Amino acid sequence: MKKLLQVLNDFEKQAPLYLNNNNMVSEANVGWHIMHSCLVITSITKAIIASDPALYKKKFSWKAFLVLLLNKIPRGKAKAPSFTQPANEVSMEMVLQQITEARKSVELLLTADKNKYFTHPIFGDLQLPIAIKFLYVHSYHHEKIIKDILQ
Repeated sequence: MKKLLQVLNDFEKQAPLYLNNNNMVSEANVGWHIMHSCLVITSITKAIIASDPALYKKKFSWKAFLVLLLNKIPRGKAKAPSFTQPANEVSMEMVLQQITEARKSVELLLTADKNKYFTHPIFGDLQLPIAIKFLYVHSYHHEKIIKDILQ
């Protein structure tokens, strides 16, 4: 959980650079990557909180295993669901608001039952401890993209 909170702190430091872009790295600017990561955190948290542990389906996924083992998501291999894509116009206020919402979501996860879960479209059902690890890996993936944009 500390690592996920650290990425959110890093996002806050990068927020003033929200308009920076480098098309050689990504079509999206820094603000988009921050907001997308935060939207993923808040939407997954909502799914976890609303989940019924009795409906959890354990299924091994090699893709999830490798991503979580290596702490790395391959770039350009998946498309973000529409509800995790920020609007075309991004403002500093919007970026900071999403970071605040993501922090509130992380606090909710601290009190959630460890058997709660969310269903990832590729990895399947991920219970809370694995979901938190996924949120970190995903957020860190976007933090690395941001660092590459800013170089």
